[in-house]
Amino acid sequence: MPGLNRVQLIGNLGQDPELKLIPTGQKVCKFSVAVNRQWRDKDGNQKEDTEWFNIEAWGRLGEVCQEYLKKGSLIFLEGRLQTDRYEKDEETRYYTKVVASQMQMLDRKKQS
Repeated sequence: MPGLNRVQLIGNLGQDPELKLIPTGQKVCKFSVAVNRQWRDKDGNQKEDTEWFNIEAWGRLGEVCQEYLKKGSLIFLEGRLQTDRYEKDEETRYYTKVVASQMQMLDRKKQS
């Protein structure tokens, strides 16, 4: 039976996107997105929490992200979760990211 690995986020960029060319010749754009959540606790006090997501956008989507997005941009993003592992100090560490498949800019255009 096939599985489903899909993530949808609406949030703001934490830094300007960074586009890199990797040794295989592919382009990858990396940035982070902050997603805020608000709720009221049992005493009625307003609470807020921010979750940060590491994003990778490949190929043409990465180029578009690098060209049009900047720190603070509000976006809708769809993609899949991917966990990479690496060795540091003889210890295996894990890094989870969202590999983007679609992006939509949600910022309103400024009126002149």
